[in-house]
Amino acid sequence: MQFFSTRDYSRKVTSSEAIAQGLSGEGGLFVPETFPQVDAQELCTLDYPTMAASILGQYLTDYDPAFLLRAAEKTYGPAFGGKPDVLAPVSDSLYALELWHGPTCAFKDYALQLMPKLLVEAKRNLGRTEKTLILVATSGDTGKAALDGYHDIPGVEIAVFYPTGGTSEIQRLQMATQEGENVAVYAVRGNFDDAQTGVKRVFADKEIAARLAERNIRLSSANSINWGRLVPQIVYYFAAYGQLVRGGKIHFGDEVDFCVPTGNFGDILAGYYAKRMGLPVGRLVCASNKNNVLTDFLETGTYTAKREFYKTSSPSMDILVSSNLERLLCHVTGSDAEVASLMRQLSEQGSYTVRPETLAAIQESFACGWASEEEVAAEIRARYEQNGYLCDTHTAVAFHVAARQQRAGVPMVVLSTASPFKFPRSVLAALGQEAPENDFEAMQALEQATGRTAPASLAALRQKAERFNTVIDPAEIAQVALSYQQ
Repeated sequence: MQFFSTRDYSRKVTSSEAIAQGLSGEGGLFVPETFPQVDAQELCTLDYPTMAASILGQYLTDYDPAFLLRAAEKTYGPAFGGKPDVLAPVSDSLYALELWHGPTCAFKDYALQLMPKLLVEAKRNLGRTEKTLILVATSGDTGKAALDGYHDIPGVEIAVFYPTGGTSEIQRLQMATQEGENVAVYAVRGNFDDAQTGVKRVFADKEIAARLAERNIRLSSANSINWGRLVPQIVYYFAAYGQLVRGGKIHFGDEVDFCVPTGNFGDILAGYYAKRMGLPVGRLVCASNKNNVLTDFLETGTYTAKREFYKTSSPSMDILVSSNLERLLCHVTGSDAEVASLMRQLSEQGSYTVRPETLAAIQESFACGWASEEEVAAEIRARYEQNGYLCDTHTAVAFHVAARQQRAGVPMVVLSTASPFKFPRSVLAALGQEAPENDFEAMQALEQATGRTAPASLAALRQKAERFNTVIDPAEIAQVALSYQQ
């Protein structure tokens, strides 16, 4: 299978090239030329690693299937505590797909524990021996997951950029204490969009690419703009559906809706790919926090990034420019020229409006809603008191929206994207408890209040030394990239 750029269909690459390169030269995102059709019923009977290898093999056709199976078995084993696909019942026809049992306690682990293996193999497939410099903009969870996955991988350097003051303290410490000789972390003045824009500008700068090439260095990305980040996330939609079938909750062919807390639109877009491949997905419900740019777009067809930015208790969703929406627009419009024009309008004017027929086509698969800070807190408390289910702030956004979008007789699966112990002060306060200023004291208080145990990897942060404390302006991201040597 080949992949082409959302902004220029003539730019075609293999899956290995798409993963190694990350972003197309003119700024477009790589998408597959078709949606492979699978025997979804058969796939849903497989164990998680075998299912992952099969689904990845549909897209990564220049990879050896035996390699994909070995990589999946190695990835989704002990690192996930033997629980790569926990589907927890919450109430009647409402479930939480717990995607935070990996090493960094966030759903990003599903892709970023596998993606380094895919990158190394891509370079082998292509006969490349250059150093790969990975630049990552993060709103909180991607940074740590990427650092954990790529640290000390031969032939790879990784630099992560996060908005200063824009993550929880636990998220910040996860990055600032990261071990490894090939890792670097920078706080960026501004918000996530400032960091993401700075990284994208580096990728689009041909002079930077040429100067790095002289040193035998090539750029790549671990953000969800990279196809290697997106494709592993398709798998857990099949896994969740399969669990419902095997548990007797549905018959194969019944629709299941998924509600996804959404920032950069990658996690929910993976569900769209699953649906287009043949999984009986009903509606994909896009749940936003107070930064509800996606909700407005899905309701009106106008995307407006020039708006007030809010720092919320769900920082990984504090995003105004949702990169992966570009991929959806590509699939729905079928026009590279149209997508290129919309993205140019977004860059130059801060907004764009799609055609009515484009919006109608999107609304066939997507519903939406958003939650205020007060509603997020109320949802955390309600789920705990009414259902005994403890969730983090991002998952609470999705629970709130799911309650308003759930259809009678149709199961709703909420993607639970992070451990509640990554945001202990917010969760504790939502439960009506006094929240200590120190996150680790709050973590202990949350354990005492709920009888739950914080993940060991988070509790251990208290004893780890901080390695990275540099603060830069977005414009300095280019200087960071140019500082690397072979």
